[in-house]
Amino acid sequence: MSVEASWDEEYRRGRYGDGEPPVPFTEDILAAASARDLRRGLYVGCGNGRNFLPLSRAGLILTGLDVSGVALAQLAARAPEYAGRLVHGDLGAVAGRFELVIGIQVFQHGDRATAHATIETAQRLLEPGGLFCIRVNAVGTDLWPAHEYTEEAPDGGFTIRYLAGSKQGLLVHYFSELELGDLFREFETVLGPRIHRNWREPPGPGQWSQWEAIWRLR
Repeated sequence: MSVEASWDEEYRRGRYGDGEPPVPFTEDILAAASARDLRRGLYVGCGNGRNFLPLSRAGLILTGLDVSGVALAQLAARAPEYAGRLVHGDLGAVAGRFELVIGIQVFQHGDRATAHATIETAQRLLEPGGLFCIRVNAVGTDLWPAHEYTEEAPDGGFTIRYLAGSKQGLLVHYFSELELGDLFREFETVLGPRIHRNWREPPGPGQWSQWEAIWRLR
């Protein structure tokens, strides 16, 4: 199953339905953008609007990009005033540069090389002085459900292939702090990296960790 097909099915099943609150990281994004008078951004992996809508309604002018046509259709139906800002596809479907690039739980798809290349492509869409706001899978997560390791790097990052669950068959990368920081070594640190942990509800065991960080392009 492709990433697009997997997420299409997740959204058909009701993922991030009405009433799902945004992640608290959105408040950090708004504060950092406001402090620098930045508004025009690209939201990579906007989904059906869980975080896109609060950020937009708070004053950011965002282009929403997602590989899931189902998610974008749900977002357009939920908030038709933003339908004209939505783009179906990957990073190759957008042009120009932005004051903000936002990616929340999206840059982890694929193996290490794919995840790194996607981040580097998104970095090239950022204007000088702009902010790159990222939240990605972190090492230290209690991995679940069934999976197999496909690669491990000396800096601690690794990739797994899920053998069950909604991501069955997909490669997903988990970043170490050293690895993530190296990808942004030419940037100025605004926030983080810091760990955010979500504790799973049973029968899911343990917690799922993500790095949250904001970097400024010098």
